[in-house]
Amino acid sequence: MDGPTLRTLGLAEAPRDHPLLYPGCWPADSGLLDGERFLPLERLVHADRTPVLAVGSNACPGQLRYKMAEFGIVSPIPMVKARVTGVEIGVSAHVSRLGYVSASPFHAPGTVRELFVLWLDAEQLTVIDASEGVPLPLGNYRRAWLPSPEVRVDLADGTTLPGVFSYVNRRGVLHEGAGAPRTHPGQRALLTELLLGSAGLRELFGVTPEDFVRRARADHLLCERGTRLFAQEKLVTVHGLERYVAQQTGSPGTGPSLSPPLT
Repeated sequence: MDGPTLRTLGLAEAPRDHPLLYPGCWPADSGLLDGERFLPLERLVHADRTPVLAVGSNACPGQLRYKMAEFGIVSPIPMVKARVTGVEIGVSAHVSRLGYVSASPFHAPGTVRELFVLWLDAEQLTVIDASEGVPLPLGNYRRAWLPSPEVRVDLADGTTLPGVFSYVNRRGVLHEGAGAPRTHPGQRALLTELLLGSAGLRELFGVTPEDFVRRARADHLLCERGTRLFAQEKLVTVHGLERYVAQQTGSPGTGPSLSPPLT
């Protein structure tokens, strides 16, 4: 199928390969991720699929392509740009074994952001669930249904979704010092701020973002120590979306569980 490639659009690089680029490059507008190509969409609503709000690298086509390829999934993914009211992009309270500190949403009434909704089929949803650790009792994320009007998702065709799924961190999010959740400024800026503010993090991960990435990617036990340090130094707060995390995350559309890759 003809169409612009991810590389020509500047969307090919994945944060898992370039951690300091997290959350990676997002598309300028809605489109269909089809392998190495990003194609125009014929419609914005896909009622036979599950809507999932992306707040981090799941909105990066290069990262999505990698996740799907890891499990041999080749089916296209509609990515729809939306106007989202009620959530902001926060900082997950864990250190990823991929070498970065990832994003997680927090409840922010009145805040408006342009984010992407992924419309996933059952197989694709199972892959993304696995990549976020949803099937694991102590996985990093839980999939939560965020209902309208608490979280309002407006599409360019005038549709307002009745709700949307999103992945929320099981431990909470990092705060900005006074207790309110901090927003994610991008990886290099975030790591610079975190290392500057914590002697404990510098002892574990070094003094520069490059040090942090190198050490984190080399040692999953060190990542676990960093995650515990967030809590020990009282850097963690609630994200306000806890009440939306259901006991069962298998519906709608989830297929059999997969073993999760590194997160």
